[in-house]
Amino acid sequence: MSRRTLFGTSLQLSRFYARHPRPVLLRGPCLIPTVSRDERPARPSQIRWHSKPASSSKRYDFQDVKSMVDSPSESRILIDVREPSEFKAGFIPSAINIPISSQPDALFLPEDEFEDRLGLPKPSKDKEVVFYCKAGVRSSSAAAFALQGGYHKVGEYRGSWLDWTKQGGETKQEADDVQRA
Repeated sequence: MSRRTLFGTSLQLSRFYARHPRPVLLRGPCLIPTVSRDERPARPSQIRWHSKPASSSKRYDFQDVKSMVDSPSESRILIDVREPSEFKAGFIPSAINIPISSQPDALFLPEDEFEDRLGLPKPSKDKEVVFYCKAGVRSSSAAAFALQGGYHKVGEYRGSWLDWTKQGGETKQEADDVQRA
């Protein structure tokens, strides 16, 4: 017997699940999740999958990052996770570039392989790492990767590059390796 025959329409099916808070196993391996009567699911248009921050990462705003730039600390590292071409066009002073899209495994690499691949020393796990990108999506992923990789002091600048430039933060550009005549 199919689900459609058993319950009629999808409206009847949703009413059935509203009355039965436990998942019901219908014919086959398909387990259909339900919500309790007290919980109401969000509309699909209200869900932003990328907006959930890493569970234990600290959030930084413009003023926090500005104070980091104005008075750098050896115990904190600002990491730009945009691609090298984006980084070369402009970055927040004192930031290092670890591109999360093209090097998602970078924080999981051994120190020597990290340095061979990226050309800079791997950030120590006892230092605080603060990530930023263009708009906050990649920095959230990088923070989650850092937590998985064993970093305990993890932060995100959710406003990222767009907020930094909009609020007039100081920027630097990476010099080209090729000398122009």
